[in-house]
Amino acid sequence: MRERLDREYFENLYNQSPDPWGFETSPYEREKYERTLGVLQGCQREYRTALEVGCSIGVFTAMLAPLCDELWAVDVSERAVAAARERLAGVPHVRVERRRLPEETPQGPFDLIVASEVLYYWPEEVMLAALRRFEDVLALGGVLLAVHWCNETKTYPLQGDEVHELLLEHTHLVNTTTIVEPEYRLDLFEDKE
Repeated sequence: MRERLDREYFENLYNQSPDPWGFETSPYEREKYERTLGVLQGCQREYRTALEVGCSIGVFTAMLAPLCDELWAVDVSERAVAAARERLAGVPHVRVERRRLPEETPQGPFDLIVASEVLYYWPEEVMLAALRRFEDVLALGGVLLAVHWCNETKTYPLQGDEVHELLLEHTHLVNTTTIVEPEYRLDLFEDKE
């Protein structure tokens, strides 16, 4: 089993580059962001409170913010959080914090939780603990959206497809949308209880 990729791993990446994945410039990221926002807008829901897990430097956070009354964006990297805070300084309803999840998951409840390109950094038991925690802090009728890159990498503890299969197998939430593209997979889960 691969070890959890934690704060030191990400701080090293941000030391090497302020935007290690090219969030600001990548056509892949831009298309994925637009698709993700389209799915969320298509739900025709109000997102009074939202949690973005692994916000990095806040590129997607800035796009997500107009859909939410209150958005809590978290990342394990202090460098990433500092960049996200700077990017979102003029957006008062967005709160950006450094937190280690699932242990430091905010209390909620959240109408929306977005986990994009983050759950494969954890081994299976940590990812499943995060899922339980997300289910606990999701508001009644809330939405969990997961989207992950699905090309194989030997670096991460899990692969994107594994993450989504584990979500489907272990959540009590209802999977209402699945989008499979050549490079990523998106699943939307809703609390129908």
